[in-house]
Amino acid sequence: MADGSGHSRYVKLTKDQAPLQEDIKPGELNQPIDVPQLNVKKCHECGQPLPESFQPPADEPWTTGIFGCSEDRDSCLTGLFCPCVQFGRNIENLRDDVPWTTPCICHAVFVEGGMAVAAGTAIFHGVDPRTSFLICEGLLFAWWMCGVYTGLVRQSLQKKYHLKNSPCDPCLVHCCLHWCALCQEHREMKGRLSENSVMPMTVVNPPPVQQMNKPADDNDNQDSAAPSSTTNNGHTNIEMQAL
Repeated sequence: MADGSGHSRYVKLTKDQAPLQEDIKPGELNQPIDVPQLNVKKCHECGQPLPESFQPPADEPWTTGIFGCSEDRDSCLTGLFCPCVQFGRNIENLRDDVPWTTPCICHAVFVEGGMAVAAGTAIFHGVDPRTSFLICEGLLFAWWMCGVYTGLVRQSLQKKYHLKNSPCDPCLVHCCLHWCALCQEHREMKGRLSENSVMPMTVVNPPPVQQMNKPADDNDNQDSAAPSSTTNNGHTNIEMQAL
């Protein structure tokens, strides 16, 4: 407000000149606002924002084929006689938070268990219309677990290393070629982990500690019985101590 002699800068509106106010509905002011800067692409695996120029990597081929079991003899024998152990080791290499014993037991119970039920029924009770249902149920359950449970693990491996479907869908590969697929996955992770672990490293040692002694005075040289660290020319020696 101005003083009494001057005019006020504010104009008082009359009732007729006041603008009409529309009724505000409850919650109308709390509507979300679309901010273009926040609409960015995010990674499907970790959820981090990606730049606009980001392009997903192309699908890479597998380093070994599905029938390349002879390239790694140890994994071939393990996958043939103990596929549950091979499956557990594959998951342990794929995920650090899961020990190999847990997936090994699951594979042994569901896959080998279904095959054992079918084989035991056929051996002790024979194959007849009464036991054929139990035999087929055990084989179907083991085949279904090979396609779903182990196929999802193969799919996670393909997402991690951007591998393409070879030779076909992951679940279908394990349904038809379960033992060969386990060995192929083990060889793939073994080769990639060995490449990541062997990296050139440069070791830098810290410099040694240098200590400089204070030069002694002439009076101190005469009083002291042993000579100090100064030489006859008056230069001071530097003592170096390694860490």
